[in-house]
Amino acid sequence: MKKFFALAITLYATFSAFAQQISLEDVVYGRYYARSVYGLMPQADGESYTRLSDDGRKVLRCSYKTGETLEVLLDADAARMDDGRTSAAGVRFSDYEISPDGKYILVATDVEPIYRRSSRARYYIYNVHNKTFAPLSKNGPQEVPRFSPDGTMIAFVRDGNLFLVKLLFNNAESQVTHDGQFNHIINGKPDWVYEEEFEYNCAYDFSSDSQLLAWVRFDETNVKTFAFQYYQGAAPAMTANRLYPATYSYKYPKAGEENSKVTVHSFDIKSRVTRTLDVPVPDDGYIPRIQRTCEKDQFAVVTLNRRQNQCDIYSVNARSGIAKLIMREQNERYIEVSFYDHLDFSHPQFTVLSERDGFRHLYLYNLDGSQAAQLTRGDYVVTDYYGTDGQSFYYSSTDEMGSGHGNPLEQYIYKVDAKGKKTLLTKQKGFNSAVFPELSETKGNFYFVNTWSDLNTPTVTAVFNSNGRQERVLEDNAALRQAYASLQIAQPELFSFTTSEGVRLNGWMVRPANFDPNKKYPVIMYQYSGPGDQQVHNSWNNGNARGLIWEHRLAQKGYIVACVDGRGTGGRGADFQKCTYMTMGDKESKDQVETAIYLGSLPYVDKDRIAIWGWSFGGFNTIMSMSEGRGVFRCGVAVAPVTDWRYYDSAYTERYMRTPQENPDGYDISPLHRFRKLHGNLLICHGLADDNVHFQNTAELTEQMVQAGIQFEEQIYTNRNHGIYGGNTRLHLFTRIEGFLDRHLHP
Repeated sequence: MKKFFALAITLYATFSAFAQQISLEDVVYGRYYARSVYGLMPQADGESYTRLSDDGRKVLRCSYKTGETLEVLLDADAARMDDGRTSAAGVRFSDYEISPDGKYILVATDVEPIYRRSSRARYYIYNVHNKTFAPLSKNGPQEVPRFSPDGTMIAFVRDGNLFLVKLLFNNAESQVTHDGQFNHIINGKPDWVYEEEFEYNCAYDFSSDSQLLAWVRFDETNVKTFAFQYYQGAAPAMTANRLYPATYSYKYPKAGEENSKVTVHSFDIKSRVTRTLDVPVPDDGYIPRIQRTCEKDQFAVVTLNRRQNQCDIYSVNARSGIAKLIMREQNERYIEVSFYDHLDFSHPQFTVLSERDGFRHLYLYNLDGSQAAQLTRGDYVVTDYYGTDGQSFYYSSTDEMGSGHGNPLEQYIYKVDAKGKKTLLTKQKGFNSAVFPELSETKGNFYFVNTWSDLNTPTVTAVFNSNGRQERVLEDNAALRQAYASLQIAQPELFSFTTSEGVRLNGWMVRPANFDPNKKYPVIMYQYSGPGDQQVHNSWNNGNARGLIWEHRLAQKGYIVACVDGRGTGGRGADFQKCTYMTMGDKESKDQVETAIYLGSLPYVDKDRIAIWGWSFGGFNTIMSMSEGRGVFRCGVAVAPVTDWRYYDSAYTERYMRTPQENPDGYDISPLHRFRKLHGNLLICHGLADDNVHFQNTAELTEQMVQAGIQFEEQIYTNRNHGIYGGNTRLHLFTRIEGFLDRHLHP
């Protein structure tokens, strides 16, 4: 027995010597990222998809069933410019869109990001028949271009104005609006707060018969301006700012402050008549969506009151300007973006996702506003809606394996008919997400692409038919599975526990590979904790860098890493998610403290060496948890944190808190108002060019801490936005975080 034990020790030492150690560069630069299948665009036939070639120079149409290339739709190396003489070799594109009639392909070049969901680029129109490229416009970069339904026109936005290009008239360009002006008027494209918090980037549409344009006009003249400075910096260096920094100013409505005034307009393409449509918008209200319906002249326009607890859907005639209310949704707390984000007017009825029975479910409505059916029921959440083929409605949900009962850790793909008969399409336990074709255009059977994973299996992307049979695998990440097998790591585990308030919470945990239950380990807790968010799934996509790769690195250094979704997070119904309404940060921080107490009670955890960290809302809740009053954290790291919700934008904050004028006590539940109770060592990190959570949050909190004599550490990043990346920045950030944790936890 002694000889066997000695041999085992020798073998383990040998294995350890050759086991791959995870470096921070591996984490930051994605050495262990799962391969995804990007750029697949389903085609209307339901049988094929298009994709970019590996060299990014061709657009290929491929068979779902076999994967073979059916045709080359665009070959840039064989194309020429529209003058017939110049080679198109210089047209290097990163994205494309095919016209509805298949005659043109719009490609994007020189893409310049603006905010999270917006960008401007120089677009080219490729004529499939004569294999030539022509610029969409020669008058400057364009934003959010969109084909008309008949494929004969493209609209786009530039400098706050709408433009129209007619492809059948030698790409003739005309200007639809003329009042666009930066920081004043925007036509057809949302302002900053709409883009960020209502999660879209285009606020115009063509009518279904391609005869009209309708759009939302944003007047942000009276919205207050926020400004920050760009220095010369590096990676990239802005040499023009070498001596005098440049100031970037933009309209950013903070909680309780004035928002853009919004109106709806239409343009008759033939007569060139512009109209203002009579859409009733509540005082200080929003228009978060506009889209065409299947009826010509008719658009669906969504309005929302400022409290975001009443949402109206209007059918608006773009010629007469008359708006007819067809549906009103109300909620005692707030209405989620998912309600109007999944509206589908592509058929003679429309669908919505509502939480009216306590869980988010799919409802079918007639165009006159009468409810036709509640399509899904149960104590589970519908997480996404993919569309209808006229017979069935396709969606994802937390309904566990068709049981009718929810498991917030998992997600499956289903179809349901108008009578409520549902069919489970993905049968592997874990987390599934799908990409479907435009179902309203499919004829009969079709294929969709599903991506599946679980906690210990990297993502597998496969083609399924419409009945849920897997046809072939596109990417199984076999190389990544092999790479993980070479690492000295332990399999992560899911766990749950009950707090002292009787709340059951879910989490995941990563332990060292050589875990010894007789030792005492330091713990690092990661969380986000924001409304509706989830960081705990039976999925590969857990952790800060996915695949829990950074957490595995920390475990190799002797840490246990854990994450728990507290109250306010998603997947468990409206009551669990919305119980934090009006007091954001109170229950969320209590639940992280309860997590630390639970972990500290485990025999292998050193309760005096527990850290917490998070980014954005997670940074906010890090400081909130460290100042909750029960001193359970040795240290914490807050990256880009909100420190007072009065500093954050109106649409997001008021959805969960109402205005500061209505709810001053709720707003006072914040780091800026309870930092004096901070327990443990704090590192706070922020980018100076953060357009989302302004550096103002960190500046004001740290100044108060300085004046109160409270010590802390701070790391500031020049010219970096909310993501804090670029050049060597992300590696520097995580090196700083790791060094801080090592110093205070001493693994």
